Amino acid sequence: MSQANIPNITPIISVTRDESATMLLSSIALEEMALAHIMNAEAEKLQFVLGTLDTRTTGPAALRHDQLLAVNASVRKTLQDVVLKEILLYMKFEHVLELLHEGNHTPGKGGLV
Repeated sequence: MSQANIPNITPIISVTRDESATMLLSSIALEEMALAHIMNAEAEKLQFVLGTLDTRTTGPAALRHDQLLAVNASVRKTLQDVVLKEILLYMKFEHVLELLHEGNHTPGKGGLV
């Protein structure tokens, strides 16, 4: 089996500190919106299985106790993953704030410009 032939590419990208902070904040906002959609889908899943979702389709037949618990466990696991992602996004946001703070600090003047 032969090795992949990867061309030698050296891209030159020029991004300022403010531009990079803006891109990072935009990526955080997009991830937050995605997580909101996931949480909404999980809420609708619960509403559907409980028969309280206002849709034109009929809900599921009466579910057994163990089936309801399985759906609940699935929703709980998904929401736990969402919470972990929220923590990571918070940390990312804190790092962006530090980046912005470092960019506004003038050494030797003892404060923000």
